[in-house]
Amino acid sequence: MPVLVETGSPCAPDQLDARGRAGVARKGLILMSNAWYARPVLFVKDIDRSVEFYVKQLGFAENWRYEEAEKAWVAQVARAGCELILTAQWPEKAGKALMFISLDHQVLNAVRAELEGRGVEVKDGSWGYPLMVIEDPDGNELYFPYPKESSPRERDGGC
Repeated sequence: MPVLVETGSPCAPDQLDARGRAGVARKGLILMSNAWYARPVLFVKDIDRSVEFYVKQLGFAENWRYEEAEKAWVAQVARAGCELILTAQWPEKAGKALMFISLDHQVLNAVRAELEGRGVEVKDGSWGYPLMVIEDPDGNELYFPYPKESSPRERDGGC
């Protein structure tokens, strides 16, 4: 069971839940638990351009952004539980990320058809097994592994 924690520093002992779990809060109430929650950070050169690609081309939604001096530096996009943080704070690192996103066979085929229908360049790749590969405007790559029995080659009647 997650714990609600008020703004402040690390939890006091009386803020632990029945299992002894605690959290650190920021800006109001937040929900904390022992479950790991991870988000990759993809380095990009231009937040606006990247958010537009992830939202309009890949079907993500923008959750939030951080701006300073009227320039966007960081934003988060999400789709179906996949959350990505995009940052333009270190442009020299742009385009060096690689992320695996695993989907069920039918969902992967539907996503591929959706993305191709939106004009996204969808490539086939391999990492010892077949992949669907999407590259963002900065060169960051999203790898979607195919189950062995459903590779594009087999799906299209090849060996």
